[in-house]
Amino acid sequence: MGMEIKGILAKKILTEAKGYLDVGFTHSLNPYSGCAFACKYCYVREMPIQRFKEIPWGEWLDIKTNAVETCRNEIIKLRKKKSPLNIFMSSATDPYQPIEYKAEITRGILEEMIDNPPDFLQIQTRGPMISRDIDLLLKLKEKCDVIVSMTIETDREDIKQIFSPYAPGIKLRIKALTEVHEAGIMTQASISPVLPFTPDFPKVLKGICDHIWIDTLAIGDGAMGKRSERLGMPALFAKHGQSRWYEKNLHDRVEKYFNKYFPGHMLRVSKNDAFPI
Repeated sequence: MGMEIKGILAKKILTEAKGYLDVGFTHSLNPYSGCAFACKYCYVREMPIQRFKEIPWGEWLDIKTNAVETCRNEIIKLRKKKSPLNIFMSSATDPYQPIEYKAEITRGILEEMIDNPPDFLQIQTRGPMISRDIDLLLKLKEKCDVIVSMTIETDREDIKQIFSPYAPGIKLRIKALTEVHEAGIMTQASISPVLPFTPDFPKVLKGICDHIWIDTLAIGDGAMGKRSERLGMPALFAKHGQSRWYEKNLHDRVEKYFNKYFPGHMLRVSKNDAFPI
């Protein structure tokens, strides 16, 4: 799979939170546009940023080269207004794209936030590279509330290969989440979306996260399943004999199962596009 990568100048880096994020978050922050992980179920494929793009999702990436400076200016401006600042990073890309290793846009933003911190920062990623930035996260948590949410949709590598073959391996993500948790930073395992997993999945996550987020394609794609249907997800599940993992009440069944291993206060379940902080 080829990638078209280019640098752009972003007019804004903070976007007012709407939809499923408008439940405590004030802004979303996307250091990049596009995504190299190209997950087949990604709801961003059905958003304007991709629908009006000629290049397929997963084959283009824009680096917001002025992201750090823009972020600094916008945070300072909001602080002058004494506005609350609860940031979700990221909602339409992954902040730890493979190019981040060289570009260091996300790392630069975290460095900037140490001097100009938000009130709350949630980093949503499936990139093991986040362990590189533990040093900055430890400094930042002295200034504001920080939670690292690692997407781990399944504990089955064969299933991951069907739905997101270009995304980082499951074991690498678990290792990174463990390192972040052991460093003393609050962590969340985001089973989003729920993909077929083994009975031992809860045991894999035990002791390495403070919260578990449960989300499904039928209720968590921002359109109550309609985007996922347009992306052909019911047919893809059926093709691999996994249709029971696409049923409407899947989130209830998964919550009940995980509740055998985790107390209720650790489980957060997406039901009405709610994403509480």
